[in-house]
Amino acid sequence: MRDTAGGPRVLLRRLRELMAEALEPQERLDRIVREIAQNMVAEVCSLYVLRADSMLELYATEGLNPGSVHLAQLRLGQGLVGTIAASARPLNLSDAQKHPAFAYLPETGEEIYHSFLGVPVLRAGRTLGVLVVQNRTMRHYREDEVEALETVAMVIAEMIATGDLARLTRPGIELDMSRPVSLNGLPFNEGVGLGHVVLHEPRIVVTALFNEDSDEELQRLETALDSLRLSIDNMLSRRDVAFEGEHRAVLEAYRMFANDRGWVRRLQEAVNNGLTAEAAVEKVQSDMRARMLHMTDPYLRERMSDFDDLANRLLRQLMGRGPDALAEIVPKDAIIVARSMGAAELLDYPRQKLRGLVLEEGAPTSHIVIVARAIGLPTVGQVKGAVSMSENGDAIIVDGEDGQVHLRPQGDVEAAYAEKVRFRARRQKHYQELRDEPSETKDGVHIDMMMNAGLAVDLPQLAQSGADGIGLFRTELQFMVAAAFPRVEAQERLYREVLDAADGKPVTFRTIDIGGDKVLPYFKDSHNEENPALGWRAIRLTLDRPGLLRTQIRALLKAAGGRELRMMLPMVTEVAEVRQARAVIDREVRHLSRFAHHLPTRLKLGAMIEVPSLLWQLDELMQAVDFVSVGSNDLFQFVTATDRGNTRIADRFDPLSVPFLRLLRQIVKAGEASGTPVTLCGELAGRSVSAMALLGIGYRSISMAPAAIGPVKAMLRELPLHELSALMEEALAKHSASTDIRALLRQFAESRDIPL
Repeated sequence: MRDTAGGPRVLLRRLRELMAEALEPQERLDRIVREIAQNMVAEVCSLYVLRADSMLELYATEGLNPGSVHLAQLRLGQGLVGTIAASARPLNLSDAQKHPAFAYLPETGEEIYHSFLGVPVLRAGRTLGVLVVQNRTMRHYREDEVEALETVAMVIAEMIATGDLARLTRPGIELDMSRPVSLNGLPFNEGVGLGHVVLHEPRIVVTALFNEDSDEELQRLETALDSLRLSIDNMLSRRDVAFEGEHRAVLEAYRMFANDRGWVRRLQEAVNNGLTAEAAVEKVQSDMRARMLHMTDPYLRERMSDFDDLANRLLRQLMGRGPDALAEIVPKDAIIVARSMGAAELLDYPRQKLRGLVLEEGAPTSHIVIVARAIGLPTVGQVKGAVSMSENGDAIIVDGEDGQVHLRPQGDVEAAYAEKVRFRARRQKHYQELRDEPSETKDGVHIDMMMNAGLAVDLPQLAQSGADGIGLFRTELQFMVAAAFPRVEAQERLYREVLDAADGKPVTFRTIDIGGDKVLPYFKDSHNEENPALGWRAIRLTLDRPGLLRTQIRALLKAAGGRELRMMLPMVTEVAEVRQARAVIDREVRHLSRFAHHLPTRLKLGAMIEVPSLLWQLDELMQAVDFVSVGSNDLFQFVTATDRGNTRIADRFDPLSVPFLRLLRQIVKAGEASGTPVTLCGELAGRSVSAMALLGIGYRSISMAPAAIGPVKAMLRELPLHELSALMEEALAKHSASTDIRALLRQFAESRDIPL
């Protein structure tokens, strides 16, 4: 470069002038590559742009054959240019033709050039193209030259992102930033949401790229960094860190990054090269994200999201926004797109504005998904690339039934989904009309239709859904969204609120089910386990730490004063555990009686059947409890040795198989023999086909998500149950375990006009 001090600044000033001139897009590009070549004393400067079909097309060149513009192209990963685009990393070569990735394009005439410097055109970690300079002489480009070219590439990225080059595309070929994208994931909660993207911890779009005074920008940067470090120190010293979803280790990583000299030096260099402080943060953030994406160490790759969060906090400090109220920035049809989220973080968003949730990570049983399901939010998870492919405000469709996400959808796709939403609305209206109708089969058999809940926001749905009661109240959710263990007064307040909302309908409280994969950040007495689902959790944990169980039981007893109290123990493995828990309950009853507290009129204790060992203790169990509830999710997982969070095997086995249905029938038969009520409260109950199977094998009480009550009720009111029971008895009696029960049920429903 001619002037190592002023070169980048002169170049950026010239680019700013070119951006302001009224030029046609192609002329502007041609002049940009000419300016770069002159400033860097390069004989060639070329710009390749990534198209929607993953081809890199030559859009402008100074030095190569001008006739090859818009004709020369390389596949993503092909040649030096394709390698840079695929890796999002620069290449600096003194003899490019000896590199194993070199691909010769005869139409360009580049065979006479040896030295090669190519940098990716990045925006928010996404590769939009490649910018290249070349010379005949063999030389390595200096570090400051690489930095200058990367800075220029950032300016070009904004041109592509804002659509300035759209007119240069050939018919039928679109640039990457604006094209419609369909992404596949896993359906975590049913429903369809149409709306606009809200990126969780959203990237701030930087519009002011060039500075007028580097010293002033450096001072702004230093002031913002000081404020950032102070805010992180404050967060680490606060007691409510966990409530905000900021794990302490993550904040320690933030502190490390915020004080990292290398990061600060790169920011300062970008400012010295002519960028504003905001643009410098955006550039360094984008470069860092692209590099970390290609690291193989999973720990280092996970730190990428920490760095993103940190850079965004710094941008907000620079732009004077601070912690804006979400209610003000969230549109009325928001669809949250996030890599991952904490349960409390989702609840921070205004519920009335949310239309859906898209996660790059997550599992059906993760905390955020449980909360999303509780508030009826269409959710799709495991959507790789969703965050980097999205921009705030992009139109988006979330299909929680098929696990699809459509970004910037075409008109016909949007119209089809709008009709799907209208159809669902008509069905919902029909379900609403059934709300006060009795939940009886066509031949007059009553079915108790209960709903699952776990948060105060669920309570209005008890009346709205027409449920007969709450068959499972997950008490651990209160613990998951709190900053510390909820005190007995807070627990009592929630449980009383639940019983008041039920207004005499039965409510079954499941005692706290933490441990394993349900980690509480503030609960230090826990250990990493190789198999958390099989580990120290639920009743095992609370019997080992009886103070937890006693506090919760005391809160439940006081909240239910003058009413019936139903308590259920999770993950019981031996009947002896029920007896130990009952001893703790009896002790708390005696304690409260001593101080003349108002006690429940009746206390019923139940157990969840989730662990297969209970299948060989059924008779003894039925005598030890007042009721049982089958947790079909965990029971199926343990019976088939299938990790339901493992996407490779989660769908390998069908719970509507002959062996598993025989097992479920065995439980309900044992309940009938002893006169012990049996309920099923897993996902099986919430789908019409599988609910039909449960009714056919003898279940008369099922509990499900509130949104599922309408469809299941519509099904059972048209169901001839005695006829179905005979069909299921015959199917399960056959020696073949390979009978397709699902197909059998659909055929039965279709022949009798039963809605599924």
